[in-house]
Amino acid sequence: MSRIKIAVLISGGGTNLQSLIDYKDLGGDIDLVVSNHKDAYGLVRAEKSGIESVYLDSKGKTNIEYDTELLELFKDRGIKLVVLAGYLKIITKVLIDEYANKIINIHPSLIPSFCGNGYYGLRVHEAAIEYGVKFSGATTHFVNEETDGGPIIMQDVVEISDDDTAESLQKKVLDIEHRILSESVRAFCENRIEIVGRTVKIRRD
Repeated sequence: MSRIKIAVLISGGGTNLQSLIDYKDLGGDIDLVVSNHKDAYGLVRAEKSGIESVYLDSKGKTNIEYDTELLELFKDRGIKLVVLAGYLKIITKVLIDEYANKIINIHPSLIPSFCGNGYYGLRVHEAAIEYGVKFSGATTHFVNEETDGGPIIMQDVVEISDDDTAESLQKKVLDIEHRILSESVRAFCENRIEIVGRTVKIRRD
């Protein structure tokens, strides 16, 4: 059985990308890394690991035009799974329709809390601290047309201490982001995921 080819989309440092690269066996292979930011360090991480990396400029293009170019890249390479690892750009119907339930995103909160439009990066953790919640965490989910609204794959929790700041909470959450993103990708590649309505069931064999 041939291994699944994976494309990873990034916009920044690429720590979640690195966690995928370092994972023992994803059950598939990262074939391509694409960034919408030229100076994203994640591109360097990919190059150091021998993975083809591409900067795709978005200037002068609509989101649909940009995603059409992405789709051509993916089709040319036979990509079967797309992973958003800190990708700060809206995904359009062009990709969503072609890769329905085949695009995985990682979000640094327990969806449906602190998610949706405007909630990304440190803003998520600032909102959690401001609201006074006692627990936060990370969520992997499939991507649909609603921002952070697709079926949830995995979640894990961290406790928020009285002296936590947004920055310290971000570090706590990042640790579990790395783990559940890799585990979610592996479950997909091993064909252990079943989606029933909004519920994702994962076989543990």
